[in-house]
Amino acid sequence: MEGRREHFGRQIAREGGKPLTDALIETDRAIDGVRNAADELRVMAGQEIPMGLTPASIDRLAFTIVEPIGVVAAISAFNHPLNLIVHQVVPAIAVGCPVIVKPALSTPLSCVDFVRLLHEAGLPHDWCQVFLPETNALAEALATDPRIAFLSFIGSSRVGWYLRSKLPPGTRCALEHGGAAPAIIDRSANLDHVIEPLTKGGYYHAGQVCVSTQRIYVHADLECEFIDRFAARVGRLKVGDPVLPDTEMGPLILPREADRVSAWIDEAASGGARIIGGGRASCTTLLPSIVVNPRRDAKVSTLEVFGLTTCVYLFTHLDGAIVAANALPLAFQASIFTEDLRTAFDAAERIAASAVMVNDHTAFRTDWMPFAGRRESGYGIGGIPWTTREMSQHKMIVLRR
Repeated sequence: MEGRREHFGRQIAREGGKPLTDALIETDRAIDGVRNAADELRVMAGQEIPMGLTPASIDRLAFTIVEPIGVVAAISAFNHPLNLIVHQVVPAIAVGCPVIVKPALSTPLSCVDFVRLLHEAGLPHDWCQVFLPETNALAEALATDPRIAFLSFIGSSRVGWYLRSKLPPGTRCALEHGGAAPAIIDRSANLDHVIEPLTKGGYYHAGQVCVSTQRIYVHADLECEFIDRFAARVGRLKVGDPVLPDTEMGPLILPREADRVSAWIDEAASGGARIIGGGRASCTTLLPSIVVNPRRDAKVSTLEVFGLTTCVYLFTHLDGAIVAANALPLAFQASIFTEDLRTAFDAAERIAASAVMVNDHTAFRTDWMPFAGRRESGYGIGGIPWTTREMSQHKMIVLRR
């Protein structure tokens, strides 16, 4: 993989429109992810279970061993076409599970290349197989087959929960859906430390990230300064050909996605929201925009946009901001920007999220940390070390002397 870093980076940029700089970062993360899984082999082990504590347990020795759960079916998404595959496939291989992989049809090439490298490295061909069906019938066939022991799904909430409802008894699963990640800017926040992280969190990969910053709640005392500075920075984002090294934002994955995001922004405008920036550069490429004070029932306020816009709302009391942040059935990652330690811990405990970033954007992630959606945003725990545990099972052995 290290020898093909440039190939993977350019392929990700050309195939899915991710800017080359970010595509190379994804490649580096994927390479490190393989190391993470290999490192798990050094620590993945059972444990001794104490015996002799009661009359019934005298003269016995007990311990657990770790076994693979069985065949894994991995259904993946388009937005991180190499790193997501690594997160789903490599833990299974480390544990000892065979894998059937269905990558996103819009970005399958990195998956195909990665699996070829696995085979070149000595993995038996049948141990990891890729299928590129023309329809979604295979996904349902895998989810309903009792021979599948674990379903790993990354994609839309609608499809993920549907497939989970079809699982045979005993089949485990992990679902990673999306969110509408909230970021709260407290009155004490230092805007010098806010603008850049929120720009990255809201517009990285044109907003096509499941934990992309979408809803920004800013204290009323900071309203004018924040909006002016944020709009100026977002307006400087360079939109263009993703393979050029200075491009910061490329296209959306399909023309219909650009149509959808544009329609949602237009709906917000018709409801009284102020739109800063925006416009269309091509059938797939939108210019970055900010939606100020959209209605709380607008699509951009209630659904995952998965496109290059953020929404800004005002608040006067932190309690109100937290209530608004928690109001959706989606809950993934969130942020609080503050210079007050008490506020940071208070908000971190009260915000409905699986991870709360303090003074950083909602999309921060390392590949060895737990990564999971709550409520409708997901089921189970991702992150390479955590996925190895999800794909394994413990067996206890008891010896009587």
